[in-house]
Amino acid sequence: MLTTNGCHFGKKEEDFAGKKLRSLPPALLAKSQDPVKVDLQRNRLKQVTGISRLSNLTELNLSRNEITEFPLEIKQLRCLLKLYLNQNSIKNIPDGIFPSLEKLQFLKMSTNRLVKLPSDMNRCQSLVYLNLSNNSLKDLQPLVGLLRLKDIYVENNQLAELPRALFQSQNFNVFKVNGNPLRMPPEEICAGGSKDIKSYFDMLEDNSCSVCTIKTMFLGSSMAGKSTLCRSLTCGRPVAVAEADRTVGIDIREVDRDGVRFLFWDFAGQEEYYITHHIFITPQAFVILAVDLSSYHTEDPQSFREKVGFWISNILLKVPNSVVLLVGTHTDQCTDVMEAIGKKYDIEKRVEQMLSETKESLEQQRKNLEELEDLSLFSEQMSEIERLTEYKLKVLDLVPIDCTDSKDIASLQAHIKYLTSKKDIFPFMEQRLPQCYQKVETALQGLLNQGDIPPHGIITQEDLLYYLRDMHRELDQDKMKLILQYLHRIGVIMWYMEIQHLKDMVFVKPSFLISLFKAVVRHDLVSVLEAIPNKDLKSENSLQMHRKRWVSNFQERATLSNVAIRILVRSELERSVIQEKDLVEDIVGTKKKAGSLLTLLQHFDVCLPTKQSSPLNPAAQEFCPNRKWEPSDPSVYDPDGACLFPSFLTNNEQVKGMWGMDNLEDINVQVYFLPEIPHHFFHRLVIKICSFYSTYWIGKDQCLFSCGNRRVLLREHVTDGDQFIEIRCKDSDVHSSLDIQKAWDMIKVIMKRLAELTHQWRGLCQFVHTPCKQSGCSDYFEWRDWQDWLDSSGSEKFNMVSEEKLTCRNGHTRRTELLFPVSISEVQKY
Repeated sequence: MLTTNGCHFGKKEEDFAGKKLRSLPPALLAKSQDPVKVDLQRNRLKQVTGISRLSNLTELNLSRNEITEFPLEIKQLRCLLKLYLNQNSIKNIPDGIFPSLEKLQFLKMSTNRLVKLPSDMNRCQSLVYLNLSNNSLKDLQPLVGLLRLKDIYVENNQLAELPRALFQSQNFNVFKVNGNPLRMPPEEICAGGSKDIKSYFDMLEDNSCSVCTIKTMFLGSSMAGKSTLCRSLTCGRPVAVAEADRTVGIDIREVDRDGVRFLFWDFAGQEEYYITHHIFITPQAFVILAVDLSSYHTEDPQSFREKVGFWISNILLKVPNSVVLLVGTHTDQCTDVMEAIGKKYDIEKRVEQMLSETKESLEQQRKNLEELEDLSLFSEQMSEIERLTEYKLKVLDLVPIDCTDSKDIASLQAHIKYLTSKKDIFPFMEQRLPQCYQKVETALQGLLNQGDIPPHGIITQEDLLYYLRDMHRELDQDKMKLILQYLHRIGVIMWYMEIQHLKDMVFVKPSFLISLFKAVVRHDLVSVLEAIPNKDLKSENSLQMHRKRWVSNFQERATLSNVAIRILVRSELERSVIQEKDLVEDIVGTKKKAGSLLTLLQHFDVCLPTKQSSPLNPAAQEFCPNRKWEPSDPSVYDPDGACLFPSFLTNNEQVKGMWGMDNLEDINVQVYFLPEIPHHFFHRLVIKICSFYSTYWIGKDQCLFSCGNRRVLLREHVTDGDQFIEIRCKDSDVHSSLDIQKAWDMIKVIMKRLAELTHQWRGLCQFVHTPCKQSGCSDYFEWRDWQDWLDSSGSEKFNMVSEEKLTCRNGHTRRTELLFPVSISEVQKY
């Protein structure tokens, strides 16, 4: 044994995880014990009396217990290097604890109830990693002075401002702060990490002013009057919009009213466009939901679901902290004023009931978990429910108007002005920005007006930075990039730095980029394909029979030829009077490379590259024995290929034919979604998984993946009851424990991508079950904190159950390895 600075470093480790302990075991506290690492996670500990006897501890894990007060004895563990106290219910940390923990390097206290930090926390000078996410902290000032700190996680707290001093003396490797009501710096700046935050504070002058910007999204069903409403509010008077001129994709407008800047985003109402909406919707927004009162029927629940409920549900899932103003349109087409008023009250009553039911559903799920025998095993799920209950979607009373009446438009404008003056309604509206941010944005508009940036708004990063640097010599290139990234995040420009193929292309006018999206993602795509003129066909060496095939392939298989995509996008560019050959090729693509638009559609999970055929590659290397053979580059663009749009598929026949019948012995995992599965979530998930498994068959709400001799089926269930995604692996494909392990490896890939995608919906949480395999049994086996499995290496067990078999509440027993993933070493015991 070695002794350093009074610490006795042994090798003894004690594992008491998941033992349902209510107090520390006497054997652990016996003088003969000399552990350096103790794992007490997933127990029922409220106190840890006696823990100070373990004076040589270097690592202590007390996560997922029932601790409400920070254990004072911990300050006597002076050798402690790592401390886990996450997922408890600690509300306060007294002073005098951390100055004693001079060696502590790692502290995890996420998912507690902390309101503030101890004032002397900055005396814990060895601290390198700190996780305080999912608490209720309002101030991080006590962290200033922790010079060794490199990784900080403070997501989902109540932080409005970050201390400038925290970023003046050091650079963090990781600084995660999303999910806070930040005004200084704004969340869009913090998304860039500590380097961007530091640059922000460097540029923040004493005379920097607060700016009020509201991104306003106009949502609602097709023909609800969104465009009329948007344009009328923009002009301050009624503006009629003909049916032929309705929105295709998204229209963007900017309006300044009494010191408040509104960015109006008018989203098309046709379902075909929903698949692209997630690209442009930001976390905090003002939503104006248009409801056509003339066609709304109070006696028909389906009318509410389609015109109001669907939109409220999606807002609740995607932007749960938003403000929603209901606007009833077409009142002039109602029989009288009383009819419009009656519909107003019916809609408001149903919305209130809908939000109440969502809250009750969360509360019921919380109660269900609390009744479980060992709640510590489900602490992640409990914290997810608590996170959802903290969101406060504000749905304001419905305002009925006649969009053809000037008085109604003026009245609505005055109402919006009143609402935006209320800080309790719009806490996220005001943000503190350095003046140079506004100067750069103004300069961009000036460059457009002067013609330095073409009317379509596309410019290279190099040219744009050159122009801006010439106008603002006090700003270096790095700070310019920081400002441009902020403008991208709030939707003023589009700049996809994370996409290698697009990082040098800046879209100063997002509306133009959106016009390119709608060239191929539109409700009338079939008629547009049928109307392609012969001259455009000839430009791509195509014939009318090719056009007929494009139409039939899209109708039957939801695939669109790359050639057709090039023609459609080029036509859209011609309508925009863009003639630069190089730019057209960059956007449209050529027979040798994909265009930037196609890259964006694939990046945002709108479509999936596929092949119409697989011809031999004449340029492939010759195979010679005893010599290493390099396969062809799989990323090579196939000019004769196509893109699959899963959201346009209409049946599952091909998938059913390849899968066959379900079997009770299949490995079966069911991922339940609360409150529901988001619209088009399944298709985006399918696209993400197809990028990993090259052999697949896709249907309307089913998808089959193959890897070697193993097949995994993905199936969406969206009935009026519970909504879930089912993952099944054929029992005939698993013959041994090793086969079962490999099947779980496939399922792990799918669930990882499912978890990654879920994070894009803040108002969503999941629960995972395995149904009992006995015919006629409705019971199931609940997965515990299954995210742990995704974060672990493939060799670690997940289920943490020593039993070879498990029994459901109805008495049916099954092998554990067929219910939960376990390691190969665990399987070999059976």
